Amino acid sequence: MIKIVKAEYISEYKLRLTFSDGAQGDYDFAPLLANETVLTKPLKAMENFKAYFTELGALGWKNGLEFSPSALYRELQSAGKLTHAQQAA
Repeated sequence: MIKIVKAEYISEYKLRLTFSDGAQGDYDFAPLLANETVLTKPLKAMENFKAYFTELGALGWKNGLEFSPSALYRELQSAGKLTHAQQAA
């Protein structure tokens, strides 16, 4: 089961996600936040967006918005935005 082991803020509404298999990708949450739902609207304020956390391998915010690590992984992979770390020989 894939998990998020690290999440780093890199720029406006973008996080660099590192997964348990060593894969890494930059996920842009801006299109999602443009929907302005009850859960996404508060995250348009940068201080709220930057208050993300990982728990049990998932990405979440204190307002209850949570993302499945496998769903984020699949989206990054299908968009060609997932890279795998080079393994030492």
